[in-house]
Amino acid sequence: MRTPPSLLLAESESRHADAEWSRHALEVIQNDQRRSADTHLLRLDLPALVGIDLYLKDESTHPTGSLKHRLARSLFLFGICNGRIRGDTAIVEASSGSTAISEAYFARLLGLPFHAVMSAATSTEKIHEIERQAGTCHLVADGKGIYAAAEALAAELNGVYLDQFTYAERATDWRGNNNIAESIFEQMSREPHPVPAWIAMSAGTGGTTATIGRYIRYRRFATRLCVADPEYSAFFEAYADGNLQATCDRASRIEGIGRPRVEPSFVPNVIDRMMRVPDAVSLAAMRVLSRRLGRRVGGSTGTNFFALCVLASRMKAEGVQGSLVSLICDGGDRYGRTYYDDGWIAAQGFDLAPHERALEAFLAHGQKLG
Repeated sequence: MRTPPSLLLAESESRHADAEWSRHALEVIQNDQRRSADTHLLRLDLPALVGIDLYLKDESTHPTGSLKHRLARSLFLFGICNGRIRGDTAIVEASSGSTAISEAYFARLLGLPFHAVMSAATSTEKIHEIERQAGTCHLVADGKGIYAAAEALAAELNGVYLDQFTYAERATDWRGNNNIAESIFEQMSREPHPVPAWIAMSAGTGGTTATIGRYIRYRRFATRLCVADPEYSAFFEAYADGNLQATCDRASRIEGIGRPRVEPSFVPNVIDRMMRVPDAVSLAAMRVLSRRLGRRVGGSTGTNFFALCVLASRMKAEGVQGSLVSLICDGGDRYGRTYYDDGWIAAQGFDLAPHERALEAFLAHGQKLG
Protein backbone atom coordinates (compact mmCIF):
# COMPACT_ATOMS: atom_id res chain seq x y z
CA MET A 1 0.00 0.00 0.00
CA ARG A 2 1.35 3.37 -1.03
CA THR A 3 2.36 5.60 1.86
CA PRO A 4 0.38 8.87 1.76
CA PRO A 5 2.56 11.88 1.07
CA SER A 6 3.52 13.98 4.05
CA LEU A 7 1.95 17.38 4.58
CA LEU A 8 3.82 20.02 2.63
CA LEU A 9 4.16 23.56 3.94
CA ALA A 10 5.74 26.59 2.37
CA GLU A 11 6.12 29.90 4.06
CA SER A 12 7.96 33.02 3.00
CA GLU A 13 9.42 35.49 5.46
CA SER A 14 9.32 38.16 2.76
CA ARG A 15 5.59 37.64 2.18
CA HIS A 16 4.96 37.89 5.90
CA ALA A 17 6.85 41.19 5.95
CA ASP A 18 4.87 42.39 2.91
CA ALA A 19 1.60 41.58 4.66
CA GLU A 20 2.70 43.50 7.74
CA TRP A 21 3.65 46.50 5.59
CA SER A 22 0.35 46.29 3.68
CA ARG A 23 -1.68 46.42 6.90
CA HIS A 24 0.29 49.46 8.01
CA ALA A 25 -0.05 51.17 4.59
CA LEU A 26 -3.80 50.63 4.47
CA GLU A 27 -4.14 52.08 7.95
CA VAL A 28 -2.13 55.16 6.93
CA ILE A 29 -4.35 55.76 3.87
CA GLN A 30 -7.59 55.14 5.77
CA ASN A 31 -6.52 57.47 8.58
CA ASP A 32 -5.74 60.14 6.01
CA GLN A 33 -9.22 59.71 4.52
CA ARG A 34 -10.85 60.04 7.94
CA ARG A 35 -9.08 63.36 8.41
CA SER A 36 -10.62 64.65 5.18
CA ALA A 37 -14.25 65.79 5.00
CA ASP A 38 -16.41 65.20 1.94
CA THR A 39 -16.28 67.86 -0.76
CA HIS A 40 -18.92 70.60 -0.93
CA LEU A 41 -21.93 70.57 -3.25
CA LEU A 42 -22.49 74.15 -4.41
CA ARG A 43 -25.84 75.39 -5.67
CA LEU A 44 -25.66 78.25 -8.16
CA ASP A 45 -28.02 81.17 -7.65
CA LEU A 46 -29.68 81.62 -11.08
CA PRO A 47 -33.08 83.38 -10.80
CA ALA A 48 -33.53 83.29 -14.59
CA LEU A 49 -33.82 79.49 -14.49
CA VAL A 50 -37.03 79.02 -12.55
CA GLY A 51 -37.44 75.39 -11.49
CA ILE A 52 -34.04 74.36 -12.89
CA ASP A 53 -31.31 74.01 -10.28
CA LEU A 54 -27.60 73.76 -11.14
CA TYR A 55 -25.11 72.20 -8.72
CA LEU A 56 -21.32 71.81 -8.76
CA LYS A 57 -19.51 69.31 -6.56
CA ASP A 58 -16.28 71.04 -5.62
CA GLU A 59 -13.52 68.45 -5.94
CA SER A 60 -10.85 71.16 -5.75
CA THR A 61 -11.10 71.05 -1.93
CA HIS A 62 -9.36 67.66 -1.65
CA PRO A 63 -5.92 67.78 0.04
CA THR A 64 -4.24 67.62 -3.37
CA GLY A 65 -6.64 70.05 -5.00
CA SER A 66 -8.48 67.96 -7.57
CA LEU A 67 -10.91 65.17 -8.40
CA LYS A 68 -7.89 62.93 -9.03
CA HIS A 69 -7.32 62.62 -5.27
CA ARG A 70 -10.13 60.04 -5.21
CA LEU A 71 -8.59 58.12 -8.12
CA ALA A 72 -5.09 58.15 -6.64
CA ARG A 73 -6.36 56.79 -3.32
CA SER A 74 -8.28 54.03 -5.12
CA LEU A 75 -5.27 53.09 -7.26
CA PHE A 76 -3.02 52.81 -4.21
CA LEU A 77 -5.58 50.75 -2.29
CA PHE A 78 -6.04 48.53 -5.35
CA GLY A 79 -2.29 48.09 -5.78
CA ILE A 80 -1.65 47.33 -2.11
CA CYS A 81 -4.53 44.87 -1.73
CA ASN A 82 -3.47 43.04 -4.89
CA GLY A 83 0.11 42.74 -3.67
CA ARG A 84 1.57 44.92 -6.43
CA ILE A 85 2.71 47.72 -4.11
CA ARG A 86 5.13 46.80 -1.32
CA GLY A 87 7.29 48.70 1.13
CA ASP A 88 10.16 49.15 -1.34
CA THR A 89 8.15 49.67 -4.56
CA ALA A 90 8.95 52.56 -6.89
CA ILE A 91 5.69 54.04 -8.20
CA VAL A 92 5.45 55.21 -11.82
CA GLU A 93 2.53 56.91 -13.57
CA ALA A 94 1.75 58.41 -16.97
CA SER A 95 -0.18 61.57 -16.25
CA SER A 96 -1.12 65.00 -17.55
CA GLY A 97 -0.53 66.42 -14.09
CA SER A 98 -3.34 66.26 -11.55
CA THR A 99 -3.31 62.48 -11.09
CA ALA A 100 0.46 62.59 -10.63
CA ILE A 101 0.14 65.31 -7.98
CA SER A 102 -2.33 63.18 -6.02
CA GLU A 103 -0.32 59.98 -6.45
CA ALA A 104 2.85 61.76 -5.36
CA TYR A 105 0.98 62.77 -2.19
CA PHE A 106 0.07 59.16 -1.35
CA ALA A 107 3.53 57.86 -2.27
CA ARG A 108 5.10 60.42 0.09
CA LEU A 109 2.59 59.42 2.78
CA LEU A 110 3.82 55.82 2.48
CA GLY A 111 7.50 56.66 2.06
CA LEU A 112 7.65 55.36 -1.53
CA PRO A 113 9.55 56.96 -4.44
CA PHE A 114 7.28 58.42 -7.13
CA HIS A 115 7.99 59.11 -10.81
CA ALA A 116 5.61 60.94 -13.16
CA VAL A 117 5.98 60.54 -16.92
CA MET A 118 4.34 63.59 -18.47
CA SER A 119 3.92 65.54 -21.66
CA ALA A 120 6.41 68.38 -21.98
CA ALA A 121 3.40 70.68 -22.45
CA THR A 122 2.19 70.11 -18.86
CA SER A 123 1.84 73.36 -16.92
CA THR A 124 4.83 74.47 -14.87
CA GLU A 125 2.58 74.86 -11.84
CA LYS A 126 1.65 71.16 -11.93
CA ILE A 127 5.28 70.09 -12.28
CA HIS A 128 6.19 72.17 -9.24
CA GLU A 129 3.33 70.61 -7.25
CA ILE A 130 4.59 67.09 -8.02
CA GLU A 131 8.10 68.06 -7.00
CA ARG A 132 6.76 69.65 -3.82
CA GLN A 133 5.35 66.21 -2.95
CA ALA A 134 8.86 64.74 -3.44
CA GLY A 135 7.99 63.29 -6.85
CA THR A 136 10.29 63.19 -9.88
CA CYS A 137 9.02 64.38 -13.28
CA HIS A 138 10.10 62.84 -16.60
CA LEU A 139 8.96 64.99 -19.55
CA VAL A 140 8.21 63.43 -22.94
CA ALA A 141 8.05 65.56 -26.09
CA ASP A 142 5.36 63.45 -27.75
CA GLY A 143 2.36 63.18 -25.41
CA LYS A 144 1.32 59.89 -27.01
CA GLY A 145 4.63 58.39 -25.91
CA ILE A 146 3.97 58.66 -22.19
CA TYR A 147 2.45 55.17 -21.95
CA ALA A 148 5.48 53.32 -23.35
CA ALA A 149 7.89 55.59 -21.48
CA ALA A 150 6.12 54.91 -18.17
CA GLU A 151 6.18 51.14 -18.76
CA ALA A 152 9.88 51.25 -19.63
CA LEU A 153 10.73 53.36 -16.57
CA ALA A 154 8.81 51.02 -14.24
CA ALA A 155 10.72 48.05 -15.67
CA GLU A 156 14.04 49.87 -15.29
CA LEU A 157 13.27 50.72 -11.64
CA ASN A 158 11.75 47.30 -10.92
CA GLY A 159 8.71 49.28 -9.85
CA VAL A 160 4.98 49.41 -10.55
CA TYR A 161 3.31 51.35 -13.35
CA LEU A 162 -0.04 52.31 -11.78
CA ASP A 163 -1.58 52.86 -15.25
CA GLN A 164 -4.55 55.04 -14.36
CA PHE A 165 -5.90 54.73 -17.90
CA THR A 166 -6.41 50.99 -17.54
CA TYR A 167 -7.24 50.62 -13.85
CA ALA A 168 -9.34 53.71 -13.11
CA GLU A 169 -12.68 52.00 -13.79
CA ARG A 170 -11.85 48.82 -11.85
CA ALA A 171 -10.01 50.30 -8.86
CA THR A 172 -13.13 52.17 -7.67
CA ASP A 173 -16.10 50.32 -6.20
CA TRP A 174 -18.91 51.68 -8.40
CA ARG A 175 -21.62 50.19 -6.16
CA GLY A 176 -20.86 52.58 -3.32
CA ASN A 177 -18.21 52.72 -0.58
CA ASN A 178 -18.32 56.51 -0.61
CA ASN A 179 -17.46 56.86 -4.28
CA ILE A 180 -18.21 60.17 -5.96
CA ALA A 181 -21.59 59.04 -7.33
CA GLU A 182 -22.83 57.89 -3.94
CA SER A 183 -21.65 61.18 -2.45
CA ILE A 184 -23.52 63.24 -5.07
CA PHE A 185 -26.83 61.45 -4.53
CA GLU A 186 -26.48 61.56 -0.74
CA GLN A 187 -25.85 65.33 -0.81
CA MET A 188 -28.74 65.84 -3.23
CA SER A 189 -31.22 63.84 -1.12
CA ARG A 190 -32.76 66.87 0.64
CA GLU A 191 -32.80 69.22 -2.37
CA PRO A 192 -36.01 70.26 -4.22
CA HIS A 193 -35.18 67.85 -7.06
CA PRO A 194 -33.17 65.14 -5.28
CA VAL A 195 -32.67 62.89 -8.30
CA PRO A 196 -30.82 64.91 -10.95
CA ALA A 197 -32.19 64.94 -14.47
CA TRP A 198 -28.60 65.03 -15.72
CA ILE A 199 -25.07 64.62 -14.44
CA ALA A 200 -22.54 66.21 -16.82
CA MET A 201 -18.92 65.15 -16.65
CA SER A 202 -15.84 65.27 -18.87
CA ALA A 203 -13.55 62.26 -19.31
CA GLY A 204 -9.81 61.87 -18.77
CA THR A 205 -9.28 58.21 -17.99
CA GLY A 206 -13.02 57.53 -18.23
CA GLY A 207 -13.00 56.07 -14.73
CA THR A 208 -15.23 58.70 -13.11
CA THR A 209 -17.84 58.57 -15.86
CA ALA A 210 -17.82 54.76 -15.65
CA THR A 211 -18.35 54.93 -11.88
CA ILE A 212 -21.19 57.46 -12.15
CA GLY A 213 -22.91 55.67 -15.04
CA ARG A 214 -22.74 52.27 -13.36
CA TYR A 215 -23.95 53.64 -10.02
CA ILE A 216 -26.95 55.32 -11.68
CA ARG A 217 -27.98 51.99 -13.19
CA TYR A 218 -27.24 49.99 -10.05
CA ARG A 219 -29.45 52.28 -7.95
CA ARG A 220 -32.11 52.46 -10.69
CA PHE A 221 -32.13 56.26 -10.84
CA ALA A 222 -33.76 58.08 -13.77
CA THR A 223 -30.70 60.34 -14.02
CA ARG A 224 -28.97 60.53 -17.39
CA LEU A 225 -25.23 60.92 -17.87
CA CYS A 226 -23.82 63.40 -20.39
CA VAL A 227 -20.10 63.23 -21.11
CA ALA A 228 -18.49 66.41 -22.45
CA ASP A 229 -15.36 65.89 -24.55
CA PRO A 230 -12.84 68.57 -25.57
CA GLU A 231 -12.00 69.48 -29.12
CA TYR A 232 -9.06 67.09 -29.54
CA SER A 233 -9.98 63.70 -28.12
CA ALA A 234 -10.77 60.19 -29.34
CA PHE A 235 -13.64 59.59 -26.92
CA PHE A 236 -16.37 61.42 -28.84
CA GLU A 237 -15.75 59.48 -32.06
CA ALA A 238 -15.64 56.22 -30.09
CA TYR A 239 -19.09 56.95 -28.67
CA ALA A 240 -20.69 58.45 -31.78
CA ASP A 241 -19.39 55.87 -34.28
CA GLY A 242 -18.82 52.89 -32.00
CA ASN A 243 -15.16 52.90 -33.00
CA LEU A 244 -13.12 51.88 -29.95
CA GLN A 245 -9.95 52.05 -32.07
CA ALA A 246 -10.41 55.78 -32.70
CA THR A 247 -7.39 58.02 -32.26
CA CYS A 248 -6.70 61.75 -32.28
CA ASP A 249 -3.46 63.10 -33.71
CA ARG A 250 -3.42 66.29 -31.62
CA ALA A 251 -3.01 66.50 -27.87
CA SER A 252 -5.89 67.99 -25.91
CA ARG A 253 -5.39 71.61 -24.89
CA ILE A 254 -7.71 71.14 -21.93
CA GLU A 255 -5.42 69.52 -19.39
CA GLY A 256 -6.73 66.45 -17.60
CA ILE A 257 -9.41 65.51 -20.14
CA GLY A 258 -9.46 64.26 -23.71
CA ARG A 259 -7.17 61.46 -24.86
CA PRO A 260 -5.32 60.58 -28.09
CA ARG A 261 -6.73 57.03 -27.89
CA VAL A 262 -9.77 55.32 -26.35
CA GLU A 263 -8.55 54.36 -22.90
CA PRO A 264 -9.47 50.94 -21.40
CA SER A 265 -11.32 52.70 -18.56
CA PHE A 266 -13.72 54.45 -20.95
CA VAL A 267 -17.09 52.62 -20.88
CA PRO A 268 -19.39 54.08 -23.58
CA ASN A 269 -22.36 51.83 -22.78
CA VAL A 270 -23.11 53.66 -19.51
CA ILE A 271 -23.26 57.07 -21.23
CA ASP A 272 -26.57 58.55 -22.42
CA ARG A 273 -25.24 61.50 -24.42
CA MET A 274 -21.89 62.94 -25.49
CA MET A 275 -21.12 66.52 -26.38
CA ARG A 276 -17.99 67.82 -28.08
CA VAL A 277 -17.07 71.22 -26.68
CA PRO A 278 -14.66 73.51 -28.59
CA ASP A 279 -11.65 74.53 -26.50
CA ALA A 280 -12.41 78.25 -26.78
CA VAL A 281 -15.89 77.59 -25.39
CA SER A 282 -14.46 75.54 -22.49
CA LEU A 283 -12.10 78.35 -21.55
CA ALA A 284 -14.79 81.01 -21.89
CA ALA A 285 -17.05 78.97 -19.60
CA MET A 286 -14.13 78.54 -17.17
CA ARG A 287 -13.72 82.31 -16.93
CA VAL A 288 -17.46 82.99 -16.61
CA LEU A 289 -17.81 80.48 -13.79
CA SER A 290 -14.69 81.79 -12.07
CA ARG A 291 -16.17 85.29 -11.97
CA ARG A 292 -19.43 83.95 -10.52
CA LEU A 293 -17.64 81.94 -7.84
CA GLY A 294 -15.11 84.65 -7.04
CA ARG A 295 -12.19 82.21 -7.51
CA ARG A 296 -10.47 80.47 -10.38
CA VAL A 297 -11.38 77.01 -11.67
CA GLY A 298 -9.56 74.87 -14.24
CA GLY A 299 -10.24 74.33 -17.93
CA SER A 300 -11.92 70.93 -17.56
CA THR A 301 -14.40 72.53 -15.17
CA GLY A 302 -15.21 74.99 -17.95
CA THR A 303 -15.97 72.04 -20.24
CA ASN A 304 -18.25 70.56 -17.57
CA PHE A 305 -19.97 73.86 -16.88
CA PHE A 306 -20.72 74.58 -20.52
CA ALA A 307 -22.29 71.14 -20.96
CA LEU A 308 -24.35 71.73 -17.82
CA CYS A 309 -25.60 75.06 -19.19
CA VAL A 310 -26.50 73.57 -22.59
CA LEU A 311 -28.53 70.83 -20.91
CA ALA A 312 -30.25 73.38 -18.67
CA SER A 313 -31.02 75.59 -21.67
CA ARG A 314 -32.69 72.69 -23.45
CA MET A 315 -34.70 71.82 -20.35
CA LYS A 316 -35.88 75.42 -20.15
CA ALA A 317 -36.90 75.43 -23.81
CA GLU A 318 -38.85 72.20 -23.28
CA GLY A 319 -40.54 73.49 -20.12
CA VAL A 320 -38.95 70.78 -17.98
CA GLN A 321 -37.96 71.35 -14.37
CA GLY A 322 -35.32 69.48 -12.40
CA SER A 323 -31.73 69.53 -11.18
CA LEU A 324 -28.39 69.10 -12.94
CA VAL A 325 -25.03 68.31 -11.37
CA SER A 326 -21.44 68.60 -12.52
CA LEU A 327 -17.99 68.87 -10.97
CA ILE A 328 -15.35 71.46 -10.25
CA CYS A 329 -12.43 69.20 -11.15
CA ASP A 330 -9.62 71.43 -9.89
CA GLY A 331 -8.73 75.01 -9.11
CA GLY A 332 -7.40 77.53 -11.60
CA ASP A 333 -4.19 78.48 -9.80
CA ARG A 334 -2.36 75.75 -11.71
CA TYR A 335 -3.10 77.50 -15.01
CA GLY A 336 -1.96 81.08 -14.36
CA ARG A 337 0.56 80.93 -17.22
CA THR A 338 -1.84 79.38 -19.72
CA TYR A 339 -5.65 79.60 -19.44
CA TYR A 340 -5.60 82.82 -17.39
CA ASP A 341 -2.83 84.45 -19.41
CA ASP A 342 -4.34 86.63 -22.17
CA GLY A 343 -1.10 86.37 -24.15
CA TRP A 344 -1.32 82.58 -24.16
CA ILE A 345 -4.99 82.75 -25.16
CA ALA A 346 -4.15 85.04 -28.09
CA ALA A 347 -1.25 82.81 -29.16
CA GLN A 348 -3.68 79.88 -29.42
CA GLY A 349 -5.91 81.93 -31.73
CA PHE A 350 -8.82 81.88 -29.26
CA ASP A 351 -11.50 84.57 -29.14
CA LEU A 352 -13.32 83.97 -25.87
CA ALA A 353 -15.43 87.14 -25.83
CA PRO A 354 -18.47 85.99 -27.89
CA HIS A 355 -18.72 82.73 -25.95
CA GLU A 356 -18.49 84.57 -22.64
CA ARG A 357 -21.26 86.95 -23.72
CA ALA A 358 -23.54 84.06 -24.73
CA LEU A 359 -23.01 82.30 -21.42
CA GLU A 360 -23.55 85.45 -19.38
CA ALA A 361 -26.79 86.13 -21.29
CA PHE A 362 -28.02 82.63 -20.53
CA LEU A 363 -27.15 82.79 -16.84
CA ALA A 364 -28.58 86.29 -16.36
CA HIS A 365 -31.64 86.17 -18.61
CA GLY A 366 -32.17 82.54 -19.61
CA GLN A 367 -31.42 83.24 -23.29
CA LYS A 368 -31.14 80.03 -25.29
CA LEU A 369 -27.68 78.49 -25.45
CA GLY A 370 -26.28 75.97 -27.90
